[in-house]
Amino acid sequence: MLNAGSKVAMIVGQGARGATDEVIAIAEQLGAGVITALLGKDVIPGDLPYHTQQLGLLGSKPSYDMMQDCDTLLMIGSNYPYAEFLPKTGQARGVQIDLAAGHLSLRYPMEVNLAGDAKSTMTALLPLLHRHEDRSWQEKAVEGMQDWEQVLIEEAATKADPINPRSVYHELNKRLPSDVIVTADAGSTADWYGHHIKLGREASGNLSGMLASMLAAMPYAVSAKFAHPDRPVVCTIGDGAFQMLGMNEMITVKRHWKSWANPTFIVLILNNGDLNQVSWEMREAGDPRYDTSQLVERIDYAGYTELLGMKGITVERPEDVAGAWDAAFAADCPVVLDVHTDPNVPPLPAHVSLKEAKGFLAAMRKGDPAEVSVIRDSVRAVGAELKAGVKNALSHDD
Repeated sequence: MLNAGSKVAMIVGQGARGATDEVIAIAEQLGAGVITALLGKDVIPGDLPYHTQQLGLLGSKPSYDMMQDCDTLLMIGSNYPYAEFLPKTGQARGVQIDLAAGHLSLRYPMEVNLAGDAKSTMTALLPLLHRHEDRSWQEKAVEGMQDWEQVLIEEAATKADPINPRSVYHELNKRLPSDVIVTADAGSTADWYGHHIKLGREASGNLSGMLASMLAAMPYAVSAKFAHPDRPVVCTIGDGAFQMLGMNEMITVKRHWKSWANPTFIVLILNNGDLNQVSWEMREAGDPRYDTSQLVERIDYAGYTELLGMKGITVERPEDVAGAWDAAFAADCPVVLDVHTDPNVPPLPAHVSLKEAKGFLAAMRKGDPAEVSVIRDSVRAVGAELKAGVKNALSHDD
């Protein structure tokens, strides 16, 4: 089946951890494009040209396009839960490798189900695969990813009030140490993590797999530091989740950080006064933001961190973002970056469905409390995508 496919798409999850070389070898043989699930983001190097990162609402346009056009789907070590983003039934032939037999054919009707360890199974599979000489499918993924990178650059550079959260992650990605561990929470931090963070071979990343559990970023980060006290850790979390648990966990950090071989432990707080992800989900469903449930009390998180004897940095201007990251990575103790971000920057998916668009328009007609800012920032985001599209078209013409 895999040898017969001319447009092979691979979805790789955390079950393939430790089998990076085998995944890449199979992709090279088949001329395949590689998508990673959010939990498998660190399994495949971010700089692999045909690694199109994630799929779905937090994913890339090349990943979406790959699922729309592929004729063969190979899923390895992933129980990817969002079946609506997978190929239409009957469009693609499917092969799945998973150690948990209950995951096989659960999300997509696979023709061949291989119950086994990812590394061992791929090692046995590789000698049976023929090299596909036609690389046009894989090259399409590479070109699509180059275009997508331009979209992300333009979106991160878009003006916001006061700071565009995308720009914060964009600047972080430029500075990630090779062995960093990055955690993200289940709010809009997951959107920006999925879009803007690329992890190298030695790096790790994690978040709540089903994207429904707030607070995970902080205990994941603390656990990572206890497990790997010699590695830098970056926790990205929203202000709502930080108030629920993060502030308490900083007391744990205060108690133990001096015993860590590497003191770099950075907590990025998106301080926007809003339980942001749910606010956007409400709008997509056709309802205005409900302030009573959604607004978060503003707190001086940097000042709180200073009270605990660690370093706090408040960032209120876009031009200070890059310098704040430099200072955080240079610090000799844990750091909280209290970044004042715009809650109305839209977490635009790679593909906006008609249902989502209708819901957004309905919410605006009903009078969202932040209607003016939401519409302004949404127009800016769409404009950034259009600007990137023009640049990409001119680049291809050249």
